[in-house]
Amino acid sequence: MNGTVFILEDDTSISGLVKVALEMNGLRFKAFTTVDSFIRELSSERPDVALLDIMLPDGSGLDALAFIKEKYPDVSCIMLSALSKEEDKVNGLNMGADDYVSKPFSVLELTARVNARLRDKQKKTVLSVAGVTLDTETMQCRANGKDVTLNRKEYELLNCLMTNAGKVLPREKLLTEVWGYDTGETRTLDNHVARLRKLGVKIETVFGVGYKI
Repeated sequence: MNGTVFILEDDTSISGLVKVALEMNGLRFKAFTTVDSFIRELSSERPDVALLDIMLPDGSGLDALAFIKEKYPDVSCIMLSALSKEEDKVNGLNMGADDYVSKPFSVLELTARVNARLRDKQKKTVLSVAGVTLDTETMQCRANGKDVTLNRKEYELLNCLMTNAGKVLPREKLLTEVWGYDTGETRTLDNHVARLRKLGVKIETVFGVGYKI
């Protein structure tokens, strides 16, 4: 199974064991020991699953959870904590966590839970980013609470941007993915981006590179 997993854990012995287990299952893995470094990395790369310890040197994994669910709701979050009281688990789940694993835990069980989250994500047909939802089966789109009608190329462009939310996509990649060519006139791409913006989709221009959502 393919996927990227971030872990926010200040105990490097734990993150090291998790790294070995997940990479043996073919998953990409990045480890962070502080909330600040974790959140900064999210601006350039978004994981499929985030493993979040609660008690950290510079704050709480619950702060990272709240940030993810506000900015990147498609990221699945599994809380890792020695706090095993029922109210601690309920608090994390009520804040949007998808699962909760108490320490000490089995890395085999954790790997199974990560794979379960990845399978659930693969089943999803609705993308949701920055106030926009897109059903990849019906092509239905809503932006800021309003239904939006898209033509085929607008849908394909938006799908590409939302699937890669948080990443800067070069013009050449977008042209190849949506129109099937990577050189030549790019005005068509600019016009489609302008149209999506008028419909309420927040697309950021990265000058000299391309676009991101």
